Amino acid sequence: IEKQRASLDYDIDGVVYKADSLALQARLGFRTRSPRWAIAHKFPAEKATTVLEAIDIQVGRTGALTPVARLKPVTVGGVVVENATLHNEDEIARKDIREGDSVIIQRAGDVIPQVVAVVPEKRPRGSKPFAFPDRCPVCNSHAVREEGMVVRRCTGGLICAAQAVERLKHFVSRNAFDIDGLGDKRIEELWQEGWLKTPADIFRLRNREADLEEREGWGKQSVAKLTRAIEARRRIALERFIYALGIPQVGEATARLLAKNYGSLAAWREAMTAAQEPEGAAYRELDNIEGIGPSVAADIVAFFGEGHNIEVLDDLTREVSAQDFVQPQTGGSPIAGKTVVFTGELTAMTRSEAKARAESLGAKVASSVSKKTDYVILGADAGSKATKAKELGLTTLSEEEWLKLIGAA
Repeated sequence: IEKQRASLDYDIDGVVYKADSLALQARLGFRTRSPRWAIAHKFPAEKATTVLEAIDIQVGRTGALTPVARLKPVTVGGVVVENATLHNEDEIARKDIREGDSVIIQRAGDVIPQVVAVVPEKRPRGSKPFAFPDRCPVCNSHAVREEGMVVRRCTGGLICAAQAVERLKHFVSRNAFDIDGLGDKRIEELWQEGWLKTPADIFRLRNREADLEEREGWGKQSVAKLTRAIEARRRIALERFIYALGIPQVGEATARLLAKNYGSLAAWREAMTAAQEPEGAAYRELDNIEGIGPSVAADIVAFFGEGHNIEVLDDLTREVSAQDFVQPQTGGSPIAGKTVVFTGELTAMTRSEAKARAESLGAKVASSVSKKTDYVILGADAGSKATKAKELGLTTLSEEEWLKLIGAA
């Protein structure tokens, strides 16, 4: 296919292989963003050489400081590239990338430009290694790199304009509140004007309709359209609400897990407040959710440990209503609402398939055994979880008994 690429009447960047059996596709299922029954094979990226004129530091919504290469414009794969990601300070040091260097650029996956390597023989005399800043370039707060992490983060939180603006952009994005008419430039404009500082301010823009209509590039019709879009989002699904908060490491899949396990915003908030005690039952319950490990749990708990986040959340809930999570229809499933734990090696299906099947029938899948566990399914060579289930007097099922219970025997 790669040999035929140049002769095609259209552009391609690779090949997708997939299982051609609908039965196998149904069995394999989907991840959050992609099917398990297909895989993309990308062609090698095209490369070009240019000059790295400067290294800028951008600050994201979580406070992460990300270095970006400003390049002398160069054409790579039919696209003019002026900027490229440098990932983090370790990557800059590893490749010894310096301002003024001649560098080799490629478009990873034919999409994202990145610096592959430096051309040492073209390095200008007197160049110095890049010194990564230890203060935020936007608010001048300390930029701290925690032990074991590759990312350096601004500690300014919501007092950092960059973080506040990026969080607002995330809040209105497609998979969050999805407010049409509030693009990046308009959010930046309204931030500078002082009209938009927190998510709740979005829902108070209706009080400024007359002022907005007088601004250049707006007009009565566009303001009316924006108002309708905002009002339509005063009621929103719980999982989208959680995702919109922009908690580090809480993407769409994790937000849905939280919504599914806690059911309502009030229950989630109460549990997260209680989870501030790391040895308490609420923290263990959070950490026990399948798909949420200690690192993610720590970020969620840390969010609720900041007073300014609680103020923002309280303000927001006065303007919008997060709807309780709607459990999928399970048709009288015997395990709907039950908490199950799998341990040992399964033979009829993989562990991932078993978990997916249980969730599709309305069950909650946990990663460890507790008093709240309803069923522990014992595969071959079941270990400590089986022992703990026996100690707690929980119901244990063999794989055969489990399959019979869910009607898959």
